Amino acid sequence: MIQTAFQRYINNFRGFTREVWILTLITFINRAGTMVLPFLSKYLKEDLQFSYAQVGWIMVAFGFGSMLGSWLGGKLSDKIGFYKIMVFSLFTSGIMFFIIQYITTFWGLCIGMFVIMTVADMFRPAMFVSLGTYAKPENRTRALTLVRLAVNLGFTAGPALGGLIIMNLGYSGLFWVDGSSCIVAILIFALLVKERKKPADLNTINGGTEIPASVFKDKIFWIFLFVCFATAMLFFQLFTTLPLYHNEKFGLTEFQSGLLLSLNGLLIFFLEMPIVSFTQRKDISKLKIILWGCVLMSISFYLLLINIWAGILVISIIIITFGEMFIFPFSNSFALSRAPKGHKGRYMALFTMSFSLAHIASSKTGLELIGHFGYQTNWFFMGTLGLLSVLGCIWLQKLVQIEQK
Repeated sequence: MIQTAFQRYINNFRGFTREVWILTLITFINRAGTMVLPFLSKYLKEDLQFSYAQVGWIMVAFGFGSMLGSWLGGKLSDKIGFYKIMVFSLFTSGIMFFIIQYITTFWGLCIGMFVIMTVADMFRPAMFVSLGTYAKPENRTRALTLVRLAVNLGFTAGPALGGLIIMNLGYSGLFWVDGSSCIVAILIFALLVKERKKPADLNTINGGTEIPASVFKDKIFWIFLFVCFATAMLFFQLFTTLPLYHNEKFGLTEFQSGLLLSLNGLLIFFLEMPIVSFTQRKDISKLKIILWGCVLMSISFYLLLINIWAGILVISIIIITFGEMFIFPFSNSFALSRAPKGHKGRYMALFTMSFSLAHIASSKTGLELIGHFGYQTNWFFMGTLGLLSVLGCIWLQKLVQIEQK
C-alpha cells in the first residue's frame, strides 16, 4: 500500500526534459542562496544601527528594485532572449552581493539595494519564459510546479544555513555565500543548457484564440493580475503579521511559529504536484481551480476571527496552504499561456511585478491596520480582499467564455 502510494507520487515527476531539471536545480541553489533576505532587517538594525524608519525605507527601495527588475527582465527577454538575461542577472547580482557588504551608509544602502534587486529580479520573468520553451506543452503547469517546489525547498533550507553561517562567519560570510551561490547556479546553467528559441505553440491560448497584441489592452489579463495581487497580499501575511500574532495573542515561541510555517512547506512538498497532475488528467479549467483557491484563502483569514483557541491557527494554515496550491501553479501557467508571440516576457514581467507590489503592500497594510485597529480588523480586511479575488475570478471566467465563442 505504502509502496504503491510512493510509486504514484514519483510518477508525478516523470516526463520532464533534462533542461527543466537543470532549471529546477539552479532555482533551488539560487533560492537557498538568498539567505541574506530573512536576516536583512536584523542586519540593518543590529549590525548597522539603523532606526526602524530607516530599515523600512531600505526595504521599500528593495521592493521597488524588485518591481523594476521584473519589468526589465520581461521586456528584455522579448528583445534579446531569456537566456542572456538569466546569465547576466545571476552572474552580476552575485558580484554585487560581494560588494554590498562594504556599503554601510543609509543612502548608499537604499541605492545599493534598489540596484541589486533590479538586477537580481530580472531573472524571474526570464526563467518563466525559459520554462515555456524547455518544457513540453503538456507538462508546462507541472514544470512550473516543480520549480515552485525548488523555491520552497530553497526557502526552507536557506534561513537554517544562513543562521549557521552568521554564527560562524558573521554577516559578511552571508554575503559571500549568497553571491557565490548565484554565480555557481548560473555557471551550471550556462555549461549544461544550450540557448533555444521559443516554440510556436506558445503564440495563442486555448487552442487558437487570438489575444490583444499589447499587454496593456488585454482586459482579461489585468483582471487576472488583480486576482494575483490580492491573493499574494494574503499569502505574504504568513511571513509578516501572522508570526507576530502567534506570539502576541497565543504566546507561541519562534520555534512553534516556525513549525506552523514548516507545515505549510511540507504540505506543498507532498501534495502540490499530485494535485496538479490530478487536475490535468481530469482536464479541469485553470480558472476554476484558481477560483476555489481564492475561496479557501478568504475562509482561512475569516477563521482567524475565532481568537479564543490556538488550534484555529493550525486549521487556518492548512486551508491557506491548499488555497496557495490551487492558485499559484495554475496562475503561473495561465499567465504563460495568455501571452501572444513576442510578448511573453512582458506578460511574465507584469505577473511577477504583481507579486513584488503585493510584497511591499502586504506588510505595510497589515501592520498599519494592526497598529491602529488591532488584529481582528486586519483578518477581516484580508478575508474580504480574498472575497474580491473570488468575484474577480468569476468575472474572468465569463470574459474568457465570451472570448472563446
